[in-house]
Amino acid sequence: MTNYTLVSEDQAELSLLLDILGNRNRRRIIDLIRDKPCFVTEISEKLMISPKAVIDHLQMLEEASILSFRHDEKRRKYYYLAHDINIQVHLDREQGLIPLVLSEDQKFIISLLKLWQMISSRQQLTLRLEELEREIDQQISEALRQGRLAGNGDTGLMVAVALAHGARTIEEISHLTDLDASTVEEVIEALVEQGIACRTGSSYRLRGNYAEQPL
Repeated sequence: MTNYTLVSEDQAELSLLLDILGNRNRRRIIDLIRDKPCFVTEISEKLMISPKAVIDHLQMLEEASILSFRHDEKRRKYYYLAHDINIQVHLDREQGLIPLVLSEDQKFIISLLKLWQMISSRQQLTLRLEELEREIDQQISEALRQGRLAGNGDTGLMVAVALAHGARTIEEISHLTDLDASTVEEVIEALVEQGIACRTGSSYRLRGNYAEQPL
C-alpha cells in the first residue's frame, strides 16, 4: 500500500492532511477501513456516528485521495484505503534539514491543531447553549400560559417552575421565587394534593409523568 509522504515545502497539502488527521472520527474511520472495506451504514453502526457525518468525513477523505470506493452487486459503495498516511516534516535550521516524523498525539503541530478544533467546538457548544437558554425561556412562558389556562394561580406556577428548575426544599424554592417560606409551603402542599408534586421528607419534586415530560 502506498504511503503519503508530505514535506514542509508543500504547505497547502500538508495543512490539508493535518486537518484531516486532526479529527478523531476521521482517524477512527481510517483505522476501521484499514482493516477491511466498509460501506456507510456499517461505518455508522460500528463507530456510532450519524450516517450524514460519516458521508461528510468520507467525502473529505476521498477528495484527499486517501480513500476510494467500489460498488458491490447491490450498488452499495464500499470504501477502502487507497493510500496509507505517513507524515514527514523537515525543519529548516542552521545546521540543515532535520527529518521529523509526526505522530497524531505527540507532536507540536497536531497538538496546536487539536487545540484549535477544541476552541472551535467550544464556540459551537456556546452557541448551542445560548439557543437552549432561549428555548428554556420560551418553554417557561408556554408552561405559565398552559398553567393559567388550567386555572392555576401565578404563585402555584412559580413554585412548579422552580421545581422544574431543580429546587427541592422550601428554602430553595423560596430563594428562587422570592416568595416567603410560608407561602411556598402552602402552595406546594396544594400541588401535592393535585398530584403535580410529591414529597419525600423535607424534599419535593415533580411527580411521575410531570417530571419525565421532555421540554
